[in-house]
Amino acid sequence: MVKKLRKMAERKAAGAAALLDNELAQAIRDSAQQIWLAGLGAFGKAQDGSAKVFETLVREGTNLQRKTQSVAEDKISEVTGRMSDMANDVTAKAGQRWDKLESIFEERVAKALNRLGVPSRKDVDALIKRIDELGGKVGAAAKTRAAAGRKAAKKAIAKAPAKRSARAKKAAA
Repeated sequence: MVKKLRKMAERKAAGAAALLDNELAQAIRDSAQQIWLAGLGAFGKAQDGSAKVFETLVREGTNLQRKTQSVAEDKISEVTGRMSDMANDVTAKAGQRWDKLESIFEERVAKALNRLGVPSRKDVDALIKRIDELGGKVGAAAKTRAAAGRKAAKKAIAKAPAKRSARAKKAAA
């Protein structure tokens, strides 16, 4: 009997719930219908004033495009400047590294040539300087000897006529 009563109570509750479900479903349907009708009304109004709305949207889009392009150009020029500065910095650093590498290479080559007995640039320059100095001294000595030889020749020429005349007198006698 308890089971029967429970089943009856459940049926009555289910009937009330079904009744509530029907009322709730109907309210939702009515609300959805109103929303649909409101959307159709908005669409109709938009179609009526669509030319004006379209022109307004085009103007606003054009203004927005100009602003966006201006901002984009500013950003591009800023980024270009930064990239140029970075490229200059990298180039300077690379140049410094290259110079350092070049000097290390030159030092090592000079050491290897020195070990092999090949004279360095300084040695060759010192020899050239010494050769120039000796050449200058030889030239000065040659000039001095030439001048002395000329003086001796002049004296010999001056004495020669006197000797000739003495010889001529002996021969005539």
